[in-house]
Amino acid sequence: MRPNVNLMKATLTGALGGLLFGFDTVVISGAIDALVRLYNLSPQNKGLTVAIGLVGTVIGALGAGQMGQKLGGRETLRITAILYVVSAAGCALAWDWSSFLVFRFIGGLGIGASSVLGPVYIAELAPAKWRGRLVAAFQFNVVFGIMLAYTSNYVIRTMHLGATEWRWQVGIAGVPAIAFLILLFGIPRSPRWSASKNRIDEALAVLKLMGEPDPESELADIRSALQQEHASAHESVFQWKYRYPLFLAISIGAFNQLAGINAILYYINNIFGSAGFSQISSDQQAIAIGATNLLFTMVGMSLIDKLGRKTLLLIGAAGTACCLAGVAWVFATQSHASALLWLLITYIAFFSVSQGAVIWVYIGEVFPTSVRSKGQGLGSASHWLMNTLIQLEFPVVVQLMSTATPFVFFAIMTVVQFLVVLFVYPETKGQTLEALQRKLVPAD
Repeated sequence: MRPNVNLMKATLTGALGGLLFGFDTVVISGAIDALVRLYNLSPQNKGLTVAIGLVGTVIGALGAGQMGQKLGGRETLRITAILYVVSAAGCALAWDWSSFLVFRFIGGLGIGASSVLGPVYIAELAPAKWRGRLVAAFQFNVVFGIMLAYTSNYVIRTMHLGATEWRWQVGIAGVPAIAFLILLFGIPRSPRWSASKNRIDEALAVLKLMGEPDPESELADIRSALQQEHASAHESVFQWKYRYPLFLAISIGAFNQLAGINAILYYINNIFGSAGFSQISSDQQAIAIGATNLLFTMVGMSLIDKLGRKTLLLIGAAGTACCLAGVAWVFATQSHASALLWLLITYIAFFSVSQGAVIWVYIGEVFPTSVRSKGQGLGSASHWLMNTLIQLEFPVVVQLMSTATPFVFFAIMTVVQFLVVLFVYPETKGQTLEALQRKLVPAD
């Protein structure tokens, strides 16, 4: 069995939210210096300008689970698309620093919600054999969006638009946001959500539409799992029996950011500037970083259902720890600046093939259907909360201490991650969501 046209269309539409996620998240890297100059921002306010979108992201991630359970993933994704459109237009037309913060916060709400519901929607449509690779399409689009943002920043920079340059850089995101909104009106609801609302015929029709090899058997398994959960359908995810899935989701979300990935992606121009690169040169280096991210995410997608999630996480943690230590050494010794690009490219390669390809797949797998969206929201919120704290403090730590300091911290955290994954994380590849539920959540 191979994915059919209907499954691929629904997957790519759901994953387009990932492209906007990636684009909106890092496009600020090109505009931040112009905003610092225009509004005379301190290091603290510079960090706030980057991090305010992440505050919205945490709130969006926490709220999306409950809304997704109530309205369904498809309908809630339509709301996120509207938020993306409003944010892009508002940031481009912002009349002062405060208004820019408000519209960037609105975009953060959309990012947080789509980071939860996009992977869940795809996971609940996909057959077990293809689930890892199809959900990883969301992460592929995240990194594709990152590369597009870097490329867009560079192209707009070469157009020499003067004082309006940063407005074009942040406003161009409105184009894919409108496309996302339109495409969301051409995909079905999740069969698991339909079954949870007792829309059995609708659920069966969607399973057939998606090319499920044995839709009746799959629907029976879904209904059996739902019946077991019916008495606690509205229960809180914060229960002792969910302790293992909660630990897995929250820890993988936190480790993703403690590896330093978004600090590097958001402040990439400043990092290269600290090593003596010009602004245009920094934009070009950023494109190389984005292209590496994209390429090795594709490699990770091809390996995730073969080598498995845990193996990829271990390989990635070992590789990123070495690269981060190397970056710290470059800045600590103020030498061998030419090695910086290659160390960061190698770091991105290890990260993308492991954490980058695995995180959203893994969080979407470890919770039972009744609390999956809520659990995904917690894992995503952990990811974004840690991200927010790091982006707020990165420019402050660099100013007060040195550029090397945060990279030393990130290197230590990836070593901790390696040990936790090695001794605590289970492998989830090749198992149905219902089988994983029986394995990870003890029976009452």
